[in-house]
Amino acid sequence: MIASLTGTVRHVGLDRLVLDVHGVGMLVYTPPAVAAGCRTGAAVELATSLVVREDSLTLYGFDAAGVRDTFELLQSVSGVGPRVALAVVSVLSPDELASAISADDVRALTRVPGIGKKGAERLVLELRDKIPSGTSQGDAVAAPARESWQRQVVEALVGLGYSVSQAEAALERASDQLGEDPEVSEALRASLRELAG
Repeated sequence: MIASLTGTVRHVGLDRLVLDVHGVGMLVYTPPAVAAGCRTGAAVELATSLVVREDSLTLYGFDAAGVRDTFELLQSVSGVGPRVALAVVSVLSPDELASAISADDVRALTRVPGIGKKGAERLVLELRDKIPSGTSQGDAVAAPARESWQRQVVEALVGLGYSVSQAEAALERASDQLGEDPEVSEALRASLRELAG
């Protein structure tokens, strides 16, 4: 997993940057506000998320780790991929998203391009227990409220090439067979069996 990048901006697009990292040009998709704040030749540091697909490796970059964590958390919702997650964090800050989720504010969520009423309701339903409310720190808001062993299993599955949403779903199915506080290796094996089945 590539968690951050520091480099020199070589190209600025509407929603992307090319960062020169020790002579390697890295294409990074960003919220438009992040791209707009960058200038060619300037040094920049981004919190990043690497999305692995069968035919591509795509980097997404953010100006704060909390926004990146929110981006990754959003992809745990069924039907939400990286493009929609990027649209959400482009329109709503982690605090605004947490407030909308805790208040069941479907209208605020439908301001995001690509999210209709049903999609907004699904976001509220699936994220209600994962985003703590009443936090003013973007970094803290974005952290999923899940046990450490669950987080480790999801990270391991993502490292093996599965998406966050696939990993979360497999772990949820496997949790029925696991006790309250299983070993990470046991939970990982059970999740892999779910993915293979």
